[in-house]
Amino acid sequence: MSNDTFRECRSKMDKTIEHFELELRGIRTGRASTALVEFLKVECYGSLCDLRDVAGVSVPEPTQILVKPFDPTTKNPIAKAIESAELGLNPQVEGDAIRIHLPPPSAERRKQLCAQVKKLAEDSKIAIRNERRDGVKQVESLVKDKSNSFSEDLGKISRSNIDDLTRDMTKRIEDISIQKTQEIEHAS
Repeated sequence: MSNDTFRECRSKMDKTIEHFELELRGIRTGRASTALVEFLKVECYGSLCDLRDVAGVSVPEPTQILVKPFDPTTKNPIAKAIESAELGLNPQVEGDAIRIHLPPPSAERRKQLCAQVKKLAEDSKIAIRNERRDGVKQVESLVKDKSNSFSEDLGKISRSNIDDLTRDMTKRIEDISIQKTQEIEHAS
């Protein structure tokens, strides 16, 4: 029964880290990446769609993103979505495509991006700690429930395992955060 609690706790923590990494992909370093824009919401056909669902996104050069709408009538809503995304991008409509040149971020913008990474990391650590709290509560309720064979010692071991997992996951978030911050600071 404790193994189920641990597996569930680990699964939720893994999802938190996956979400954190996905959020970081949208933060601009100095290099072009399709992840920077592919999840932007574009209003077309009467609803909001991810950019990648309405256009092909590629990186023809290290400092450029090329967006080719599947339907040429969506190029203006796509350009508008890119402009309003507060990524500091200036899309240029050229024929049936949209070209986005990525100038290196200014020192001020780099500070803002690093602060954003730090905030996302802290939010993810809080989510990990909340998962820890929920897992420990579940273990404690198993210990209190005398209808099963879950002993105090087994409860201590389970809590210790969850604490170790929490430390490992928090360290992973910190390592990912440091790596992303270094990418931003050293972008050319």
